[in-house]
Amino acid sequence: MMQNILLIEDDLDMQLLISDYLNNYNFKVKSFAKPKEALVDLAQKKDYYSLVVLDLMLPQMDGFDVCKKIREISNIPIIISSSRHEISDKIFCFDLGADDYLAKPYLPRELVIRINAILRRTINQSKSIGDFEIDENKMEIKIDDYLLDLTRIEYDILNLFLQNSGKVMSRELMSNAINGIEYNTKERTIDMHISNLRQKIGDDPKDPKYIKSIWGIGYKFIG
Repeated sequence: MMQNILLIEDDLDMQLLISDYLNNYNFKVKSFAKPKEALVDLAQKKDYYSLVVLDLMLPQMDGFDVCKKIREISNIPIIISSSRHEISDKIFCFDLGADDYLAKPYLPRELVIRINAILRRTINQSKSIGDFEIDENKMEIKIDDYLLDLTRIEYDILNLFLQNSGKVMSRELMSNAINGIEYNTKERTIDMHISNLRQKIGDDPKDPKYIKSIWGIGYKFIG
C-alpha cells in the first residue's frame, strides 16, 4: 500500500532528490518549500499523510516552530532532516515531539529505512476481523466503529477469541492464556467475564451471534 509523505524542504535540489528517491520505494511525496503552506495542507488532510519529513532551516518559520505547530494539529510521525548537528537541537526536536532526527548529509536509503521503521510502529497497528477492529498497540477493540469499554481481562478474552475465530476454546486453555485469573476459580471466572463481555458486544447467549457456548468444553467465537 502506497504511503503519503509530506516533505517540508526549501532546498529545491534536496527536495527533488528526496522526492524522486522515495517515489522509487512506493511512497507518494508532496513537497513544500514554504512551511505555512504545508501546515495548511496538513490541517486539511490529517488522515491523508502517513509521515512528515521536516527541514529545520526554513523561510517564514523556524523548523522548531513548524514541528511544534504540527504537534498541535496532528500526531503524525515527524522525521527531522537537517544540516544542524548540535545535540541540543536534536534534544529540543525530540522534546517538541519529533520521532527521529537525520543529520545531513545522509544517504537517501537511510531515510527510507527510518521511514519504514516508524511506519511499522504506527501503521497497521489495527486489523479488522468481522465486525471488530483490534488495535493491539492501544489495547482497544471496536465493534462497528464503536469503542468497547473493556477491562483488561475482557480485552484479553475477546482478543483471544478474535485471533482464534471458529476454533473451540476450552476454559482451561483460555485461563492459561490470560493473566489475572485465579487458578482455583478460573472456570467460574471465565464464565463471569464472558457474560459481561456478551453484554458489552450485544450478544444474546440464547441466540448468539458471536460467542457460542460449547457444552462441557468452553466456547467458540463465530463472528
